[in-house]
Amino acid sequence: VDGAGAAAAAPDPTKTRSYNENMEYRRLGRTNLMLSAVSMGGHWKQIPFPMGSDEFKKNRRDVLCAAMDHGINYIDACWSGEVQVYAEALGKRREDIYFGFDWTLGRDPKIVDSVEPIKQGLDEGLRQAGLDYVDVWRITLREQTTRNTPRQIENVMEALAWGKKAGKARFTGVSTHHRPWIAEAVAQYPPLEVIITPYSAGSKEKPVGSMFDALRRNDVGLIGIKPFASGTVFQSQGEPDSATKDEDDQRARMCLRYCLACDVLAATIPGLITVDQVKNAAAAVNERRQFDLAETRRHEQITREMWSNLPEH
Repeated sequence: VDGAGAAAAAPDPTKTRSYNENMEYRRLGRTNLMLSAVSMGGHWKQIPFPMGSDEFKKNRRDVLCAAMDHGINYIDACWSGEVQVYAEALGKRREDIYFGFDWTLGRDPKIVDSVEPIKQGLDEGLRQAGLDYVDVWRITLREQTTRNTPRQIENVMEALAWGKKAGKARFTGVSTHHRPWIAEAVAQYPPLEVIITPYSAGSKEKPVGSMFDALRRNDVGLIGIKPFASGTVFQSQGEPDSATKDEDDQRARMCLRYCLACDVLAATIPGLITVDQVKNAAAAVNERRQFDLAETRRHEQITREMWSNLPEH
């Protein structure tokens, strides 16, 4: 696919899942899926209910339904627990959303040392979650992907190709934090139709030789995780309904506006844990992307605070 050149024209966004005229939709590379520019990450940090409790299940149903009602049409579940939670929360609305799926985690050498355990993970995940297929099967590699051996990476690519050919995954890709590897890999491995990697407040494109150039050339879809850097952009560190909620809501919209100014990004996927947060995130889509001078200074200050708040690990 290297040298594919300019991306194809985007399909009609009104035909996408959970279309809402107040949401923006972007083409996910050569998959031709039209994703809501603000979509939904699978994590649920700071939910004050035990996982599996009735209150927890109601929260996930309410938030997911509110997201789809606001035109959000992609959910990214990156481990088995998340897959099961969201498959159950969706219920009969499965076809109203695009489902991103990982079950086995490519960070585990015992799994990626051979192809069969990766395939078994997809089959087992589909069975346990009650899903007939997934829209994006994205395998999570190690943060520094070069720690996966070349053989392990080849195994992942073989399994991804099998999943698509078997009709169990419509499209395939990986999640990784290692951008130099991404820049080389998208030209080398055809199963990399989708890349999921951090794009947070303050993320930038290198002037020369960037991952973003490689994604453009090969028409690979990009989904950005951690727009709020695990909550460190907020005064409350992401706690819902805190004393700083108004300020944190403003910061959330500013960070989303910044992320959406990236022309390669198909979707940014914050973790949303209340219906209010869904409404706030959806509202950011209709705000001006470019910052004025005062907003630029404020965003720079927020970004400095974010970096200083990140834990050492």
